[in-house]
Amino acid sequence: MPGFDDIPALLQARQQQQLYRQRRVVESPQARVIMVNGNELLNLCSNDYLGLANDDRIRQAFISGVNTWGVGSGASHLVCGHTRAHHYLEEQLAEFTARPRALMFSSGYAANLGAINALVSPGDAVFEDKLNHASLLDGGLLSRANFKRFRHKDCSHLNEQLGQVSGSDGRKLIVTDGVFSMDGDLCDVDALCQIGSEHKAWLMVDDAHGFGVLGEEGRGVVNPAIHSSDDVQILVGTLGKAFGTQGAFVAGSEELIETLIQNARTFIYTTALPAAVAVATTESLKILRTEHWRREKLQALIAQFREGAQALGLDLLPSTTPIQPVLMQSEANALQVAQQLEGQGILVTAIRPPTVPAGTSRLRITFTANHTEADVSQLLHALKRAML
Repeated sequence: MPGFDDIPALLQARQQQQLYRQRRVVESPQARVIMVNGNELLNLCSNDYLGLANDDRIRQAFISGVNTWGVGSGASHLVCGHTRAHHYLEEQLAEFTARPRALMFSSGYAANLGAINALVSPGDAVFEDKLNHASLLDGGLLSRANFKRFRHKDCSHLNEQLGQVSGSDGRKLIVTDGVFSMDGDLCDVDALCQIGSEHKAWLMVDDAHGFGVLGEEGRGVVNPAIHSSDDVQILVGTLGKAFGTQGAFVAGSEELIETLIQNARTFIYTTALPAAVAVATTESLKILRTEHWRREKLQALIAQFREGAQALGLDLLPSTTPIQPVLMQSEANALQVAQQLEGQGILVTAIRPPTVPAGTSRLRITFTANHTEADVSQLLHALKRAML
């Protein structure tokens, strides 16, 4: 077919393959129970891990930020959009991660694309875990550096790939998720740091799903008491998950942050987030660091679910995080079970290719600190009815 005349046929083919995506219209704030199309559903697919997206203290901080700074930043950070509120939050995030500096971005996608492309280019090499988030993979591809993917968490394969690149071939950058967003497992930070040091490569860890949830005070998979900015040179975190707000940041050395300010196109050429978001996130950071019960409760709910799911014989992945995938037999099966759960008042997302590799479609169940033991029991009972 000439031109774009094949688009309708391609859309129809996607529907027939059970890969068509559709948006839901949510009619309530994020919470353990949300309103969708007039129905109340137990929400088990949100990344609001600590239950802070609708916390009253953060809402009030946001309102205070609007009253002080207005609703828009007006320009990019490098023009006149970088307020004292943004700057203060960056200082707090730097202290939180024990890095010299931090830099805010409008989203995790922008942070990953911006950081990778500011640091590597043709003549360099980038090495990425096969199950990295799309933003990391896109960042590596768009950089036009020599792009290599190593088998999931296979440090021997990574070491082999690095050994095939000459030391004169420019910069070498290792890129990984901290917590893998669809499997819920963790990268091996210690092993990656060692490999990076041996090959004089920098290590970039996107800990979008680890910050707030794992580690002391929610500092994530990268322990600042062990892994300094000399070990993990580029540390990325998002603010729209456990923090409950919006945006992202990169933390690292003075030289790294200055390089990003000068060269990261996704930082330079976009309007800054509203200052009110920075004010709200500053409040969120205080709560995240001090209310340890949220992480403790999450771990208890995860343990309850895994014990019950294993008793039902469900096909779980080895995750100790709030991300608890249940593997399905096919794309159609994943959609069918998700629909049956919704019919029982539970919202769980069916994840299908290309988000996950072919043959690994799943239910991606996620827990938050706002869920209860009764919610987990309700989910297990619903899964039993839907799948057994």
